[in-house]
Amino acid sequence: MKPAKLLLLDFNPTADTGRALKAILESGSSRDSIEIRREVVRGDDAAFRPGKLLEIISSSQSDVIFLIPSTARPQQIRTLFQSIRRDCRTVPVIVVTETGEADETFEWLRREANDFINAPLKAGDLVPRVWQLLEHLPHRGQQTQALKEKLGTKLIVGSSPAFLKEIDKIPLLAKCNASVLISGETGTGKEVCARAIHYLSPRANKPFIPLNCGAIPTELVENELFGHERGAFTGARDSQVGLIQEADEGTLFLDEIDCLPLLSQVKLLRFLQEREYRSLGSTKTCRADVRVVAATNSDPEEAVKTGKLRQDLYYRLNVIPLILPPLRERREDIPPLARHFLAKYSAEFDKQVTDFSPEAVQLLISYDWPGNVRELEHVVVRAVVLSTQTIIRDADISVAPRASAALPESFQGAKSRIIAEFEKSYVERVLLMNHGNISRAARAAQKSRRAFWELIRKHHIDVNNLKLRAS
Repeated sequence: MKPAKLLLLDFNPTADTGRALKAILESGSSRDSIEIRREVVRGDDAAFRPGKLLEIISSSQSDVIFLIPSTARPQQIRTLFQSIRRDCRTVPVIVVTETGEADETFEWLRREANDFINAPLKAGDLVPRVWQLLEHLPHRGQQTQALKEKLGTKLIVGSSPAFLKEIDKIPLLAKCNASVLISGETGTGKEVCARAIHYLSPRANKPFIPLNCGAIPTELVENELFGHERGAFTGARDSQVGLIQEADEGTLFLDEIDCLPLLSQVKLLRFLQEREYRSLGSTKTCRADVRVVAATNSDPEEAVKTGKLRQDLYYRLNVIPLILPPLRERREDIPPLARHFLAKYSAEFDKQVTDFSPEAVQLLISYDWPGNVRELEHVVVRAVVLSTQTIIRDADISVAPRASAALPESFQGAKSRIIAEFEKSYVERVLLMNHGNISRAARAAQKSRRAFWELIRKHHIDVNNLKLRAS
């Protein structure tokens, strides 16, 4: 199957939009799936004429055109655009605008643009638009599915066994419609995984709507989810649809689900069970076909015990758990992740930075990364932006200094702590390898069942949770 051909017509080369667009498309594809050609068109170029522009489009044999207009000559660019639509009606055109103003967007749509994207550009918004347009082209169905598989998991970088054990579930999760609960520390990539589940699923061409439940004031949560009718409360002059309705036929991603107020949890549970809800101030029951993917950065079972998360909602959401390990538990993934971000931001910021020095790599590996992958990304961004050489050195990497204790730990105390950490890690690993079966795990560890059980009790290890992880 021939690769899809994308043409970027950049009428605004002084801005970074064209380079950022190309970098995003390249970072989320392989050379055999997409060919990207960027044409910079300045006001004094011969290409700034309809005839020459049509020659460029014809020679590129593009499947999709991205048009980045300049604010300096809006009328001329619109005239050029009309000539493109008149002579190349079968080629979809996506307009990439800087301002995102409603009038400007409507004007492009009125002139028969197929779609529009507003800066700042995000891969999660951009990639589905390309899929949707490619799927309507002849002979592109199989290729588009291949693109989904590549792009859906392209941003998920890592090869450690603990990480791959969870990530390998994503293509299977995407095929079904069951609720998924993703747990993991802040910055481990929960939303990236949720997007991958969505974009690999049959719902890929429908909306992906994210909501951080912890960022919405308690009194506004239900309004965000379910919407309201006119007059439902003081100031409600017009009716408004909620995110559930916006996500109809798509996916609703609820991050920090344990921060959702308990009353809202009851209403969300009813929606999950019946697929029905009522807007605030309405007596009419509405229906929506929405897949819910939830996430939490705390232990969900602990949240149930403390009353932050309703048990019935937890069971409803936790049909298929996905547990992302922190970065410090998969240190072998740090170098490839760092190089992934290096390539991405070197292209985005037009910097000639190619690699890390061995000392820089060692510094990255030895750091504990409390902010996980997100913190690593930010550190690499700073290093790339401030770099003056082609190699990132350890001196170019800025990480938080490790907190030093007021008093040095005693030898015996340090020894006891390290032994306890080893025991817990070892017991959990053996249990995982034996699918939570204590007898088999004890034999593998060459200990009696009673002695092995004492270690489980000593370190408060949740065997049932490990069984779920191993299944």
